[in-house]
Amino acid sequence: MNTAIHYNEYISILKEELIPAMGCTEPIAIAYAGAKAREILGTIPDKVHIEVSGNILKNVKSVVVPHTGGLRGIPAAAAIGIVAGNAEKELEVLSHITEKQIEETKLFIEKTPISVHFADTPHIFDIMITLSKGDESAFVRLAEHHTNIVCIKKNSEVLFEKEVAPQENGLTDHSVLSIEEIISFAESAELGTLKDTLERQISFNMAIAEEGLKGNYGANIGSTLLSHGKPDIYQKMRAYAAAGSDARMNGCEMPVIICSGSGNQGITASVPLIVYAQEKGYEREELLRALIVSNLVTVHLKAGIGRLSAYCGVVSAAVGAAAGVAFLKGGRYDTIAHTVVNALAMDSGIICDGAKASCAAKIASAVDAGLLGLFMYENGNQFYSGEGLVAKGVENTIRNIGSLARNGMAETDKEIIRIMLES
Repeated sequence: MNTAIHYNEYISILKEELIPAMGCTEPIAIAYAGAKAREILGTIPDKVHIEVSGNILKNVKSVVVPHTGGLRGIPAAAAIGIVAGNAEKELEVLSHITEKQIEETKLFIEKTPISVHFADTPHIFDIMITLSKGDESAFVRLAEHHTNIVCIKKNSEVLFEKEVAPQENGLTDHSVLSIEEIISFAESAELGTLKDTLERQISFNMAIAEEGLKGNYGANIGSTLLSHGKPDIYQKMRAYAAAGSDARMNGCEMPVIICSGSGNQGITASVPLIVYAQEKGYEREELLRALIVSNLVTVHLKAGIGRLSAYCGVVSAAVGAAAGVAFLKGGRYDTIAHTVVNALAMDSGIICDGAKASCAAKIASAVDAGLLGLFMYENGNQFYSGEGLVAKGVENTIRNIGSLARNGMAETDKEIIRIMLES
């Protein structure tokens, strides 16, 4: 296959998707919107009004917001962005916060009315924040993805507005992705244009994984996995990935490189593969090319699902990581396609009930399923077309999973949100 057809698009997709973020991306998006609104208002407000879609409520409710002293939830995310955020940094909006600003944020939360409301919106990802100071006000709306500002107002004047378009609007078209072409691209890509992007993913995501193993974060899934007997390489792969999530979901102030809008997915798509390559002594170039496979497979699977849904995104990322391992071991289309299908057939029922400590456990489970999908094929076993959601051909199976997640699980998503709001 001539990868030149979509070569530039694949480069763009990797550079757009593999970007740094500090903290869980949904609360960080709220902090970003708050920082931008304060910038427009020109002062610290005396009243804050926030409207968000259900999936934002779900993904912000239980996760610790960095640089807040352990605070959780939408008011904390908005407050730290308003008081101390730098909107120019986008998803690194909280990357330079002082102890004084943390204390100022806590005082701001105590003294300032912050109202949070469920938004009547057709969009799964929607954040609207209004800051008021006397008769002055500023309004910022983010929709469909984490940094996509669609409206800015100062008082009654519209300063900026654009159509709220589908989720991937403004990003390179993900429909160009296919398993076959991803493999060809990974084999032939000029690494010079991607090396910095991929090396940063290795550095950032392994650093937070190691921090997760050293520290006391959440339910400590990573360190628990290593605490029973002598861990083998596959246990280490699961443990390091889970530990990165342990730290990230529970307030660690280290950045990660995200994938498909998620830090947990960025960790899951990279850390197991990096651990495997290091343990087995693969050359750096081999690892970088395998990371290309893992990240692009993850993005490909997520494209049909959407940024946020009731379908746990780390399943897609773990399938990507398993595909990367298969590539490292010399497997190409047949091996990788069967690995993807086998793994999707196993773990596609895991739900997303928000960002929180148990995400780390889901990562461990998903990585295990991804590896089992690879081992099945290596042992001459597979799931066949007609068995549940498995269809003839890997791309048809991927489409089925996308339909399940985006359409079939829409009501599941609503019920999850209802339960979480009532608990």
